[in-house]
Amino acid sequence: MRRSFTLLSLFILTVESLTAQHSSISGRVSADGKGLEAVSILLLEVKQGVATDTNGQYSIKNIKPGIYTLKASAVGYDEFAKKIVLTSNALTLDIKLNAHTTNLDEVIVTGVEGRSKIKNTPLAVAVTTKKEMQYNINSNVIDALVKTIPGISTVTTGPNISKPFIRGLGYNRVLTMYDGVRQEGQQWGDEHGVEMDQYGIGRAEVVKGPASLIYGSDAVAGAVNLLPDFPTDITGKLHADALLEYQSNNGLMGTSLGLNQKKNIIMWFARGSFKTAADYKNKIDGRVYGTGFREINLSGMMGIEKKLFKSYIQFNLYDNLQEIPDGSRDSLTRAFTRQIQEAGQDNIKNRPIVPLSELSSYHIIPLHQHIQHYRLYNKTSLKLGSGELNSLLGFQQSIRREFNHPTDAKQAGLFVVLNTINYEIKYSLPEWNGLKFTTGINGMYQHNSSRSATDFPIPDYTLLDAGTYLIVKKEAGRFSFSGGIRYDHRNINWGNFYTAINPSNGFQQHVTGSDTSSADLRFPAYHHVFTGISGSAGFTYTFSQNLYMKMNIARGYRSPNITETGSNGLDPGAHIYYIGNKNFSPEFSLQQDAGLFYTNQTIDASFEVFNNYISNYIFLQKVTDSNGRPLEIVPGNSTYQYKQGNANLNGLEASVTYHPRNFRWLYFKNSIAILNGVNKDDDLLKEFGDKAKWMPMIPPLHTLSTLRISLPFESASLKNLYVQTELEHYNTQNNFYAVDNTETYTPGYNLVNMGCGLTIKTKANKELCMIYLNANNIFNKAYQSHLNRLKYFEYYQASPNGHLGIYNMGRNLSMKIVMKL
Repeated sequence: MRRSFTLLSLFILTVESLTAQHSSISGRVSADGKGLEAVSILLLEVKQGVATDTNGQYSIKNIKPGIYTLKASAVGYDEFAKKIVLTSNALTLDIKLNAHTTNLDEVIVTGVEGRSKIKNTPLAVAVTTKKEMQYNINSNVIDALVKTIPGISTVTTGPNISKPFIRGLGYNRVLTMYDGVRQEGQQWGDEHGVEMDQYGIGRAEVVKGPASLIYGSDAVAGAVNLLPDFPTDITGKLHADALLEYQSNNGLMGTSLGLNQKKNIIMWFARGSFKTAADYKNKIDGRVYGTGFREINLSGMMGIEKKLFKSYIQFNLYDNLQEIPDGSRDSLTRAFTRQIQEAGQDNIKNRPIVPLSELSSYHIIPLHQHIQHYRLYNKTSLKLGSGELNSLLGFQQSIRREFNHPTDAKQAGLFVVLNTINYEIKYSLPEWNGLKFTTGINGMYQHNSSRSATDFPIPDYTLLDAGTYLIVKKEAGRFSFSGGIRYDHRNINWGNFYTAINPSNGFQQHVTGSDTSSADLRFPAYHHVFTGISGSAGFTYTFSQNLYMKMNIARGYRSPNITETGSNGLDPGAHIYYIGNKNFSPEFSLQQDAGLFYTNQTIDASFEVFNNYISNYIFLQKVTDSNGRPLEIVPGNSTYQYKQGNANLNGLEASVTYHPRNFRWLYFKNSIAILNGVNKDDDLLKEFGDKAKWMPMIPPLHTLSTLRISLPFESASLKNLYVQTELEHYNTQNNFYAVDNTETYTPGYNLVNMGCGLTIKTKANKELCMIYLNANNIFNKAYQSHLNRLKYFEYYQASPNGHLGIYNMGRNLSMKIVMKL
């Protein structure tokens, strides 16, 4: 039948070509009888296409007669594809799209061997889009993930400082990436966030579980890949968008302007963003001194896309002035105070109270960080027959300064520069007997150096990292199998690092050459090679069109990071003196995952369980003196030492989304994440008993319920009206690492959030802007998140108002306007 159709088509085209040279196709794209705007219509063979107008109409003209594949695609709808024959007569083709009922058909690129559908990979993978993130108030892009993906949590140090944790593991165990390029910026530190523009992120993909097979060390807990907002309109039109945002709690003001175009084989984008905020507030602490910030982001991309070749180059510039919270207060009024003398000379009782005018000011205080991050990289893809070759080469520089000297505000306490070269070559071989093989090599070269500083928590070091892997995938009926193996080799070394007193200012300084004769040896020379084998194997099984199952087992590997092996000094922003251990062994994890997923036109449901055993788990423990009191090597700063043992994490994540086909206006989602982290180190348990039973930094049970109602109203100037309400519940955390009060009990709490939004149209029925109004913590609940580091910023054993530490943000109202220019 297909051969007959082809022969007939060729005959018709031969006859028609004698009398006609061009043709056209037009029609209407709709869903549930309503025209759909901004649907991409593409003729694949000639890469010619348009986007539908506000009524769903489209028209492609000046096409040579021929046989083509027409594809229609839009966010939130199943893709449509059909073979068509164009003759000299204009063709009319109306298209009906079906709304997505699940994200299982979404294509992902993170943690898999090329582009793959979620339902076809055995890994636990989750996706969130820019549209989903815009429904909520977010001070940074990592916070947005907590609202949309169960099992994700964040360690915070104020509104603009969040680090991702996946199933209870974070820092160098979670690999954070920008467009597949691993983010390298002293990520072991607590007091700075992810150096990316939240307004420029179009999509986030998260692998929950060991992703070492693809990415090597530092992905032992999973990976977060933040993808930029690439141009998608193939019509060649120039697109511009602008965003304005205001948040009431800390007066956050954000703005972003973007331009993008995709014309013929050329695509490009440019974006600039600015964000600033004063100190945040809550009803217990008032305004929290030292939590303001000012952030600037610039980015640009230029690329070409051809049928067999794709390549683009992108740059990013991140510049952030981030205040450092100190936490010192007046003992009677609990008002925040300011440090005016150097550590060792400072008496907290004599510190002056910070005036309210300074707390509400956008002026950056002297105690602050200056973080700069530059990224430049190229990604290229080349089709070779039925195979494909991909490459990545990038350079990034992270410059981090912390100014913590009240008597010399321009002298940086910490000043480190980290240069990193990232590389990857990957080849997907032609399919052989139903097997798809991918092999590759990736890694990085890294050099860290201290500049004109007075504190030296880590040495200058050089790191060379390389790993090679082989992945195989096969689809057989209802089964889809995937697995692979990887070998990693990491070489790290540094020379003797000396410090001495600088006679001009009395601070410590790094000295070299002949100056080392009377200096202190802070970091003795070190050289070590870490190696590891990791891998995974799993399958998915399709019971029916609506029911899927996944199972996977993975071995992850992570070499100790620089602070775990080499640290011996104060990180002033964290108020912690770190002590490392050069004898540590690599961490290895063994995780089992199983998931069941159901979807139809009314319900999406998922249920996932996991068990993760980690050998040689590295964690921080507070150090005490001979009298059992916290040791302060540097006055006013806690001392923590890295330890190594074994640990076991297990838990579950489940979600149910109700979106009835006959009531498109209703969206009701409920999710839950439960996690247990148990210490398996026999020596530690023998010494400290139940105080050491649980692992540190384990988030409590978390549930989230979201009810969104899209109002069936549209006028000449308004459409897409919606209202939503959220209920967040965090359980009491009784299971905490209590040795030497490293962690303490955290009460549970509930937060209620509300929001609404609408779209404003022009007289020509074009979208002008979207307006989002949101209120977080609408009842102004006073609470402390268990993973909030500010909870432990306390100078006293007792408090006149019964509250210790710093509380999270209170009520926060937000207005966000997104304009299409």
